Amino acid sequence: MRRKITALILFMLISSSAHAYDIIIAGGGMSGTGAAIQATRLGATVLIIEPTYMLGGQSTAAGVSTMDDMSRLNDSGIYREFIDKVREHYGAMKKSIGTAYWKTDWKAFEPLTGHNILLDMAGSADILFHSEIVSVSHISGDKGRSVTVRTPEGTKEFTCKILIDATEYGDVIPLAGLKYRSGNSISPDMNPDSMIQDITWTAIIRKYPNGVPEHLKPKSPLPGYERAKKNYASYVSRNMFGAGNRSPFKLPVEFSAHNAYRAVPDSYLPGSYTGARKDWKRITKTGVNWGNDYPGQYGWEEKYGLPIAYLEDSKFRSEINREALIKTLHFIYYMQNELGESWSVDENEYNGLPDEAKDLPDEWQEIAKHMPPAPYVRECRRILGEYTYNSKAIYDNSLSYREGKKNQELSDSIAIGGYILDLHGGDDDDDFEHDLGEWQSSIRTHEPCGAFQVPMRILIPASDDSFLAAEKNLSMSRLASGGLRLQPVCMMTGQAAGALAALSVKSGMSPREIHPVHVQKVLADSGVRLSLAEYSDVPEGHELYPAVQIATLYRLIEPEKYPSYPKQRISTPSKTRKVPGRFGVGRAITEKEFAAMVSRAEEAMSAKLTLPAMKEGLTRGEAVNIIVNAMDNAKSTGQ
Repeated sequence: MRRKITALILFMLISSSAHAYDIIIAGGGMSGTGAAIQATRLGATVLIIEPTYMLGGQSTAAGVSTMDDMSRLNDSGIYREFIDKVREHYGAMKKSIGTAYWKTDWKAFEPLTGHNILLDMAGSADILFHSEIVSVSHISGDKGRSVTVRTPEGTKEFTCKILIDATEYGDVIPLAGLKYRSGNSISPDMNPDSMIQDITWTAIIRKYPNGVPEHLKPKSPLPGYERAKKNYASYVSRNMFGAGNRSPFKLPVEFSAHNAYRAVPDSYLPGSYTGARKDWKRITKTGVNWGNDYPGQYGWEEKYGLPIAYLEDSKFRSEINREALIKTLHFIYYMQNELGESWSVDENEYNGLPDEAKDLPDEWQEIAKHMPPAPYVRECRRILGEYTYNSKAIYDNSLSYREGKKNQELSDSIAIGGYILDLHGGDDDDDFEHDLGEWQSSIRTHEPCGAFQVPMRILIPASDDSFLAAEKNLSMSRLASGGLRLQPVCMMTGQAAGALAALSVKSGMSPREIHPVHVQKVLADSGVRLSLAEYSDVPEGHELYPAVQIATLYRLIEPEKYPSYPKQRISTPSKTRKVPGRFGVGRAITEKEFAAMVSRAEEAMSAKLTLPAMKEGLTRGEAVNIIVNAMDNAKSTGQ
């Protein structure tokens, strides 16, 4: 209700003329909301423009509320704040959030719960729901952007100093006149045969112990059900081969194993459960996001994935979204009629009929109005920056401190990711960006060996000073995006974009003129983890932890002992124990070491630092803190 009132007041305030904001964020997904939270905390005025009625994007509006992170290292900053609030919410009901992926240590929540928590965290940001940007233009003198927004009450004009595209499709990029990648094409020379990944229109379903209500039990299947029935029978069946407690399973699996894959806590039925096998039969709520990729096994004109027309052609996109929605509705019928399960859509999560379902029979509209308002989109347009992050760079970065290798960290790190290079379709050899050194074999040869960093430079387009990317639309390859498209890293990347935008507004400098250290200082002081190194004498929470992270990124001084991690594929982590390094924060520093640190810092900043005289007995930790603060106080000279 609070946000509805805010939207109405906002509409009234801007009804007569354009309203000015420091930052406008297109898309209120994980990255857009993260950007808004961080920017408002730095004093910027922010407007979020969100096409659905929910904040959280893929995690809420698209129903993928089981968090994907194989490294466990990006659980920091605003994302950690969010998860802590999720844990507190369910803890009050004595329910676990470790319900997904057949395990107990992955995090999950109900989409509506996530949305409500994000609404509260968004604080002073203004939000327009059911709205989207339809045109973008430069303000005279290149002092920002003017945007036209379609709202339920009509079109309105806004201006901003920094425009952030955090949409699920990268839809603002072409409106802003920027060059971009779409599939393996680069605008404006689009190859219609370029392919992108499948989408999925998910569902949140629950068990009805007393039987499914009649209005949630369709009597007749939708056209195309027989093909869908064969597809789902290959994933979930009464006559399954059985499932162990580890992935991958031998398909098809039993219904309880399906439910344990994307299970979420259930606020509406008593009791608690986890993703452990002993609890599978007790699960009462889950997400349908397995076997319902579109087109998935159906294929697309003898290929897998979707053509880039899905991104470029709004009419085609609507048609595909409708087919994806129907494919998942087929599962509801399959589950009830072939498996004999008393499950259906959860009426407590969503309540709004998607446009794609408005021509369905009435009995199916009763189901569809409780479906997510948007599909899960894995791949979108990506800005063309001065630097493009590819899978080989991710792999090399992930080798830091592994099997004798030392610091291979990125000095402009602003977030940490941790996932495989995961493509759902669009993965034939000719679908890859060969100009970026990627082929189908790169999926395996470049699989990260652990966590990896996100560099700040990929948020910034090559040819614009008032625009930032903050979702799956960064300057990166298709394959790199397969590892950076997940919810936790999106939120962390968004937080960095919000910090960069707010610092740009405050300083009057363009984002590319802001040195990464200024953004990193804000992030590190906000609890964001930036470095891949772990030190036994500077654990997270130590007062010098932020400064030591930044010192590690810029290699200001050698640690007393480097960390040592096993070389492994992130998909199959080794049981070999990680050995943290030792930074040596308490040891006294020599004048020679101090001078060398200052020299490296000044080289990194391309500026002379203002420093106090070195006092006697200064420790390495104290010296690092002094120098990092001096770097942050130095005038920005760009990257």
